[in-house]
Amino acid sequence: MTAMADRLYFRRRLVNAVSLVLSGAATLFGLFWLVWILWVTISKGIDAMSLHLFTEMTPPPGQDTGGLKNAIVGSLMLSSLAVAMGAPVGIAAGTFLSEYARARKIGEVIRFVNDILLSAPSIVLGLFVYTLVVRTTGTFSGYAGSIAMAFIVLPVVVRTTDEMLRLVPSQMREAALSLGIPQWKVTTQILYRAALPGIVTGVLLALARIAGETAPLLFTAFNNQYWSTDMGGAMPNLPVTIFQFAMSPFAYWNQLAWAGAFLITLFVLAVSLIARTLLLRKKTDHD
Repeated sequence: MTAMADRLYFRRRLVNAVSLVLSGAATLFGLFWLVWILWVTISKGIDAMSLHLFTEMTPPPGQDTGGLKNAIVGSLMLSSLAVAMGAPVGIAAGTFLSEYARARKIGEVIRFVNDILLSAPSIVLGLFVYTLVVRTTGTFSGYAGSIAMAFIVLPVVVRTTDEMLRLVPSQMREAALSLGIPQWKVTTQILYRAALPGIVTGVLLALARIAGETAPLLFTAFNNQYWSTDMGGAMPNLPVTIFQFAMSPFAYWNQLAWAGAFLITLFVLAVSLIARTLLLRKKTDHD
């Protein structure tokens, strides 16, 4: 009996050791490629960083001076409008799922559909908006690009809002309702305050996700070589500019493409750190 127990214990230790080695190897394999990508982006992008990058327009073919001013401003406008359209709808939908459809069948259906939208390829969303907006209006536009990216923002915010509100203790709802406070006041003045760091984190993560999206913009906002703040026409933007410059035979354009990739990487890193800080603060407050 003791020999059998020893063999079983040895077998479990062996399986545990093999699993630990394999999982560690998989982690190192993924980290290796991540570090390599970051190193190449930083090493090639930081060489092109200068004040001209933020003060000059994208150059014409063959010119060795210029920057990404119009593309940076265009991306900020597109992303801001996308968040402004997608975040409020996502927060409202997440609130409905958490507070009004928590134990109902429709809530499960909406969550399932939202998960499908969350994992949908961005190029499919861009093609959908192209058919819905661009072909209808007959022109590429910044509005179409923002709508396409809003479809990416929406499921992220819905998911995080739903999860954050469900983490708020039920006792807070019951205590407020027992005092005769209307449901809408409980939601807006109590639940939102408790879940605010998590909701803001979801919005920031959605912003980080759309910052480097290229495929939807190719079908919707397209690009513009010149300065433009007219959202009703083709808009300059950083992701498509990087795509076009990286594919070009001009060395300076390739250099600007790496600089743009470096800027997007820094932006995503900064937004992710802010989101992480908010989550840690929320966890500390609850502890």
